[in-house]
Amino acid sequence: MYRYLLLLLLLTGCASAPVQMQRSAEPDAPFAFNGRVSLKQGAQREKAGVRWVHKANEDEILLLAPLGQTVARIYRDENKATLVTSGKGYRAQDMESLMQQVLGWQLPLSGMRYWIVGQSAPEGESSFEMAASGQLGVLRQQGWVIGYSRYTSDRMDALPLRLSLKREGVEVLLVIDEWELLPP
Repeated sequence: MYRYLLLLLLLTGCASAPVQMQRSAEPDAPFAFNGRVSLKQGAQREKAGVRWVHKANEDEILLLAPLGQTVARIYRDENKATLVTSGKGYRAQDMESLMQQVLGWQLPLSGMRYWIVGQSAPEGESSFEMAASGQLGVLRQQGWVIGYSRYTSDRMDALPLRLSLKREGVEVLLVIDEWELLPP
């Protein structure tokens, strides 16, 4: 009985209400978030925690096991992308081909850095559908359909908390637990 009460108190202490953060008006503004990602690609099903820190000329993405251990670290700067997993390092010109090559994940990371904050990427045509709330509901770009179903608040400039990305047999669900806006 006491074990269950202690477990319930611990779990309740870990839960928190989303922070009411708003996105920067500046395109490609720096950000950081903690969350969870799940991927369905054919028969492949993957889940991981994620920590993404984005700055203008670099990205660092940590994929985390359920207990918080880093499973993979992806880093991009102006010249290259690197991925470290299981003590081995890999390099490529871009994050997308590197993740596909090493992890088998088809993720549009260069576009996602914009889509995550509810903006279209500068490359390629895009179309939008607004939700009844007036916030972005669906964004279509680069062959991807990005659905936005939850935000940090009801404000028009609120940051997304739940995104689904779909394209030709690939489905990605991203749930953001905590946003951090970084100084420019």
